[in-house]
Amino acid sequence: MPIAFKEWAVTVRALAEGEQLLTLRKGAPQGHELALEHERFFLYPTFDHQRADLVRESHRPELARALEEGVWSDGEPTAQTMLRGVEIAQPDRVRIRAWAEVAAQYTITDRRSLDALSPFYVWSTEYAAKRLDWRRRQPLHVILLRTYRIPRPVTVKVRDEFDASLNWLELTRELPFEGTPVLSDEEFERASEEIAAIACDRQPLLV
Repeated sequence: MPIAFKEWAVTVRALAEGEQLLTLRKGAPQGHELALEHERFFLYPTFDHQRADLVRESHRPELARALEEGVWSDGEPTAQTMLRGVEIAQPDRVRIRAWAEVAAQYTITDRRSLDALSPFYVWSTEYAAKRLDWRRRQPLHVILLRTYRIPRPVTVKVRDEFDASLNWLELTRELPFEGTPVLSDEEFERASEEIAAIACDRQPLLV
């Protein structure tokens, strides 16, 4: 079965449009290393804990567009509800429109590096800093993703077992890894070099 990686709907949309190239994660509680279970996966949009104040101000209008990633049987939440930061009901179905592969992985430990990477993510720098500060003794893993849009979005059912705490999901319908990269090779290479220069003075982890 295809594997999907969960991110906020607004983040998935940003990845699928080339406006975000990174995801940020901490390692396991007892160790510094982050073992990525998969190196290629579909992007699954979720609305769990997604709030307007956790997205940088210039990108908040995109929260309304991110509602297109869900399908609600009782009617779509309003953009005003989303922008007010009110918790919304989870959709009955979500649209899968992109997949990604891990291009590189770095670790950082300081706020200055994290802030310098902000052009490559749509979260507020304060929210990104919270990810850095959680389990403060562990470094933050910066995962560079190469994202591809699939030819036609596919709608999948939101299942009860898709718990909010899970990062990885197993989809119940087959999906091919095909499509168009959201950035050209030249654009991605240029951004990758800038990210590598910012991320740290240590070597990238092999993927």
